[in-house]
Amino acid sequence: MKYAIIQSGGKQYKVVEGGFVEVDKIDLEEGKDFAFENVLLVSNDGVAKIGQPQVKGASVSGKIDAQVKGDKIRVAKFKAKARYRRVQGFRQQLTRIKIEKITL
Repeated sequence: MKYAIIQSGGKQYKVVEGGFVEVDKIDLEEGKDFAFENVLLVSNDGVAKIGQPQVKGASVSGKIDAQVKGDKIRVAKFKAKARYRRVQGFRQQLTRIKIEKITL
């Protein structure tokens, strides 16, 4: 099984060929090609190549599948005996990418 660990938006994701990954919003249209250059690890059939910090010459290419929203998060503030209550909601903007190829 071939997989890679990539970095995008300050977070790290494990990706496999043919799979999907949801990352922080990338301002590109659906159907456009996108390549991750920050590849931290590549594994092919149990043989791993670890970068210091990135693997030289490695890239992960994919196609933007959809612009989606994440789950809703509710943030509530409350202070006892002071009649203070605040509720605020938030939904993260995400981009779903279909991973097509992991190259070394």
